[in-house]
Amino acid sequence: MKVGVIGASGLVGEAVRELLDACGHQWVGFSRSPAGREGEWRSLDDGLQGLDAIVNLAGESIAQRWNEGNKQRFHQSRVGVTSQLVETIAKMPSEARPQVLLNASAVGYYGDQGEQILTESSPLGTGYLAELCEEWERVATPVQELGVRLVFGRIGVVLGAKSDAWTRMKTAFSLGAGGRLGTGKQYWPWVHVRDVAGGILFALENESIVGPLNLVSPAPVTNSDFTQALGNALHRPTLFPVPAFGLHLVLGGFAEALLASYRVEPKALLDADYDFEFDSLSETFEGLLQ
Repeated sequence: MKVGVIGASGLVGEAVRELLDACGHQWVGFSRSPAGREGEWRSLDDGLQGLDAIVNLAGESIAQRWNEGNKQRFHQSRVGVTSQLVETIAKMPSEARPQVLLNASAVGYYGDQGEQILTESSPLGTGYLAELCEEWERVATPVQELGVRLVFGRIGVVLGAKSDAWTRMKTAFSLGAGGRLGTGKQYWPWVHVRDVAGGILFALENESIVGPLNLVSPAPVTNSDFTQALGNALHRPTLFPVPAFGLHLVLGGFAEALLASYRVEPKALLDADYDFEFDSLSETFEGLLQ
């Protein structure tokens, strides 16, 4: 396949490009500044000609204060870019359109649902992230009427050697300043970046996969368990829990995402016999620390 990757320079985009190379596929990266990069790069204005599939990973990081200016950037980088992408596909001759679009989304779609197990058939939740994800997915749906198979990749907390989440956590815990967030009872749907890329390619190659696709580990854990496992991996104590009010004071609305419980399972991938490379949190941490 020849796959267009929007957001190709990000953490997941880089992993997707590496996997496509390793599996003998071609990729085209899309960027606002495509010039001067190794490989084939375009902007959306250059068009989508010659692509068999598109992976849209565009989205400003939500790991920052949720003020009105940032919320506008969250919306434009997700809903705005996806709308532009759909409009571009609609203008193409039917025979020239990509066969499949995997559009990123997030587990925030489900909202905070405590200990309830969440699969791809679980309903839309409540809250800011759920509303953003619902609109993000909704603006992509018209491509189905254009004959394009559509998959929503609902991504969890991505761990990778270069991920911001991992870098920040490793630094804090290495200094002995790590601890649970709030009560620690909330479920964190972690996933290794290589399994995000692997799940994406698996979906592109398997025509039976349509609609929502949870890109999370099959072994979700509570924040307390996550904290303990990371402390053990780093041989550091985890004695400094961060109270909920402290998170809200420092992070504002983003604290909602850290304190919400998403007990998400990758049912669609498991039912399709996807073989996870990383399904043990302790082994994942060990690998990241090598």
